[in-house]
Amino acid sequence: MTDRVGARDLLRRVLDEGAWTSWDVPPAGEPPPASAYAEDLAAARERSGCDEAVLTGESLLRGRRVAFVVSEFRFLAGSIGLATADRIVAAVGRATAEGLPLLAAPCSGGTRMQEGTAAFVQMARITAAVMAHRAAGLPYLVYLRHPTTGGVFASWGSLGHVTAAEPGALIGFLGPRVYEGLHGEPFPPGVQVAENLAAKGLLDAVVAIDDLAGVASAALDVLCGRPPAAPAPSPPPAGVPPEGTAWDSIERSRRPDRPGVRELLRFGAADVTPLSGTGQGEAEPGLLLALARFGAAPCVLVGQDRRGQRGGHPLGPAGLRVARRGMRLAAELGLPLVTVVDTPGAVLSAEAEEGGLAGEIARCLADLITLPAPTLCLLLGEGTGGAALALLPADRVLVARHAWLSPLPPEGASLIVHRTPARAGEMAEAQGVRSADLLRGGLADVLVDERPDAADEPEAFCRRAAAAVERGLSGLAPTGPAARQARYRPGS
Repeated sequence: MTDRVGARDLLRRVLDEGAWTSWDVPPAGEPPPASAYAEDLAAARERSGCDEAVLTGESLLRGRRVAFVVSEFRFLAGSIGLATADRIVAAVGRATAEGLPLLAAPCSGGTRMQEGTAAFVQMARITAAVMAHRAAGLPYLVYLRHPTTGGVFASWGSLGHVTAAEPGALIGFLGPRVYEGLHGEPFPPGVQVAENLAAKGLLDAVVAIDDLAGVASAALDVLCGRPPAAPAPSPPPAGVPPEGTAWDSIERSRRPDRPGVRELLRFGAADVTPLSGTGQGEAEPGLLLALARFGAAPCVLVGQDRRGQRGGHPLGPAGLRVARRGMRLAAELGLPLVTVVDTPGAVLSAEAEEGGLAGEIARCLADLITLPAPTLCLLLGEGTGGAALALLPADRVLVARHAWLSPLPPEGASLIVHRTPARAGEMAEAQGVRSADLLRGGLADVLVDERPDAADEPEAFCRRAAAAVERGLSGLAPTGPAARQARYRPGS
């Protein structure tokens, strides 16, 4: 059941000590006295205790100074009129000028019908203010409340770096009452519900109000953070086991109990905020996108999830579009991007071809090579084909001892060259797929050891890998396209 609360109650339950400083000034441009609209406004003020449909101001959230814009649904269904837009735009602009992260909590039926077209076009003005805030590299978090529909959802409600919603909230473009009135039948049930939109990759999470402060604070700890300027100290060298054959590494990387990106985050990261899908209606279980912090180093993480891929969701075009969302987020906020390569290969299907798989691999490569933010790649396990290549080019590349990189699964390479998969081990050796080969060839920079196999020491290995990521991010600066591609030049 949705916990429906007003703007003031929401602020009391989320902000430190339930206190805030208001930025609101009295609305200008009041309608003529005794007009029907003036009476509506008077009744709304009496009912809601607010002078307009939004409250704006600043406060502390877990000790961090933040700005906020919160809708009050009891004031004319939270609708946006000219005075409401003035208040929102002023608050967003002030947050930008003062360098504050901005929390928005819409709850609205959209445009204020009493003001018509003049109010309707204010959504463009609000959108411009939000995009100026984002262009300044400042976080914008959105919490969609019940209900959020119409122009509010289609403007400032859909522009968050991170977007959550309260459980059971009605969220949609066209209100169901309007749909039924226009079409003579109810809108299909279960579609415009927060949980469904999260499953479809339109929202990042469904969060209860009393959990909101913790979730938002964890996200802001990453979004507002910066890596240390100097590298963290390296641990003392440990005994290094024999390298083994390429086929030995391949078999070890395929063990079902080998830790993957989820274990890396569980054992080695803090302030983890999973982000769901592209934000545009696509979700991909084979690709994990999250905000995270490794030690003192915050990042946007894009990781291939071995569990999702092996569980019937091989990486497809949607997963690569999720990865590109992460790249955009890192670029906009100036955060380091960490990519984790661990894939048996992209999906092979008619749907993937028609969905633009090859084009998405190319666009991932293009985005990653030209990304203005620092980039670090961790080759964690299997590294097969274009799906691996899409997340590979980076300023710094770490490789686990038994990780590997190959244009095809070795069995496929053996079929092409020898007409049989039986010589896969021989092909892997000849192709130079091992971590030792990648390090010697300059395709990787740092080895993350396994002692002797990550599957036999999952927690210790993940903590070791996380420490290597922290060291790799510390002091890391973006090198640019020329340097990123130089490592692939023969003889470099």
